[in-house]
Amino acid sequence: MGMNLTQKIISEHLASGRMVPGEEIGISIDQGLTQDATGTMTWLQFEALGFPRVRVKRAIAYIDHNMLQTGFENADDHLYLQSVASKFGAYLSRPGNGISHQVQMERFDVPGQTLLGADSHTCMAGCLGMLAIGAGGLDVAVALGGGPYYLPMPKVTLVRLKGRLSPWVAAKDITLELLRRLTVKGGVGKVMEFGGPGTATLTVPQRATMANLGAELGATTTVFPSDAQARSWLRAQQREQDWKPLTADPDATYDEVIEIDLSTLEPLIARPSSPDNVVPVREMEGTPVVQVCVGSSNNSSYVDLMTVAAVLKGKKVNPGVSLTISPGSRQVLSMVARGGGLLDMVAAGARILEAACGPCIGMGQAPPSGGVSVRTFNRNFPGRSGTADDQVYLASPEVAAATALYGAITDPRRLGEPIHIRSPRSYIIDDSEVLRPSPEPDKVKVLRGPNIKPVPMRGPLSDVLKGRVLIKVGDNITTDHIMPAGNNVLPLRSNIPRISEHVFEQVDPTFPARAREWGGGFIVAGQNYGQGSSREHAALAPMYLGVTAVAAQSFARIHFANLINVGILPLTFAQPQDYRHVQMGDECELSNVRASLRAGRPLLLRNLTQGWECPLNCNLTPRQVDILMAGGLLNHIKAGGR
Repeated sequence: MGMNLTQKIISEHLASGRMVPGEEIGISIDQGLTQDATGTMTWLQFEALGFPRVRVKRAIAYIDHNMLQTGFENADDHLYLQSVASKFGAYLSRPGNGISHQVQMERFDVPGQTLLGADSHTCMAGCLGMLAIGAGGLDVAVALGGGPYYLPMPKVTLVRLKGRLSPWVAAKDITLELLRRLTVKGGVGKVMEFGGPGTATLTVPQRATMANLGAELGATTTVFPSDAQARSWLRAQQREQDWKPLTADPDATYDEVIEIDLSTLEPLIARPSSPDNVVPVREMEGTPVVQVCVGSSNNSSYVDLMTVAAVLKGKKVNPGVSLTISPGSRQVLSMVARGGGLLDMVAAGARILEAACGPCIGMGQAPPSGGVSVRTFNRNFPGRSGTADDQVYLASPEVAAATALYGAITDPRRLGEPIHIRSPRSYIIDDSEVLRPSPEPDKVKVLRGPNIKPVPMRGPLSDVLKGRVLIKVGDNITTDHIMPAGNNVLPLRSNIPRISEHVFEQVDPTFPARAREWGGGFIVAGQNYGQGSSREHAALAPMYLGVTAVAAQSFARIHFANLINVGILPLTFAQPQDYRHVQMGDECELSNVRASLRAGRPLLLRNLTQGWECPLNCNLTPRQVDILMAGGLLNHIKAGGR
């Protein structure tokens, strides 16, 4: 029996375990990716683990998130990253060189390799046939030091594409259609593997848009074949030597098959405030808009921006709209300038931002109170933009450009004759802003500003956990809810004591004070707790505040692992209805914790306030039990664990 593409790559990198869905496997990692929002903590953990040198084939540290230097903190983090990368053997992409995923695609992605990144959208590298997985920073630090990455063997879903996209329908609409069908939980525990004849019609930048959005499905990752389109892209980047053919076998089997006829799709839009709240654009036409933002790691390619430029050429942005453009990389910005698109966008009234994540991560361009913002980004979680009552819609560059012209959500098919922008046969190649590691690492001094604090750790897991329920939250709580982004918070990523003051800021700003007053305790949550970003700060900061366990109806993949890595016990209600009965402030107790974990038995939660009990499951592998017993992965590794 043949193998699918996912199985082929995993089998070539399998370090431990069996490729049986749900069983824990360990895979070797070829490349590591960090960025400055999560990367400072990753490298602090790398240092704490005592690794002398990076041991993967290539590690790249990107500076693309914390770009607003309104204080010393971000600038200090940048110097730390530059010095630590130079000393320990990583490349460094300097501020302004571009967004990690776009630059990674341009200069470093290699078909058939594995990539582990401290960013949930690392999966974008699947556009070139990589198995690229987002993870918490500590898992990435271990992989950078040569250790395998452990995960449950995912199921593999084939997304079989046929037909061809109609005029004004974009690649983004394909994944928006998947989100409409599957929701933000639909990809949990799965790899979304694209195939079928329609896949061959999609360029690498189009595939990148789709692969990037795989994170919003909750998928482990997204992967495309390495075919003629991949070869053409690598040739244009003067990297054809990195190409190799890689496709699923003709008789490959899958756990699930989803079919999409590209010719039947129409322009789609995700309404506030979730990427899966998807409807046809025509249903929202006429909705007044005050802001349009194009760019981020999604839809910031040369073709995307030149398409927007062509729509705007000779016209003016509606006077009621603020239009911003965030190029994906310095290469994209240079190519758009050379092609005349930059002048066309500026003449139309667009504001050109630097090649960075920018508004996507809440670093600037917060919309006005209650104002509608149409963005080509990947997330529209509540308040992520920086405005508490934001109304953020997600759409393609075509929809965004039409909307900017008319001042209201507009179906781009109203623009008339379709615009066709061809991918260049060759791109401007200038890697001067990517710094190589020092050939004399012993002479490099790691620079640490006063905001950079040691990694917090906790002791071994106690056999009895007792405390009050600090907060009770509902379904689809994101890491943005737990640990906000934005200009006020991102500069504190190297300082857990200070960033902990912002835990659950958008949900209940009294949480940090209550956690300190009550001496820590428990969190109770609904389904898909911790979806979204890979930011381990959403686990580290609660751990610092004394959270010992989270009881949820279900967890998102990365956050579940991050909780274990910091020594917080992740538990699920054996009987989902029990979630309804636990209330904030209830005094609860878990006893015989260590023995129950070793035996694989459910734990019994005693609600001392209400006088009842309920079972909680803890579905852990023996390795994860060992990590929790030690009080987290740092303790476990330093004690000789794997």
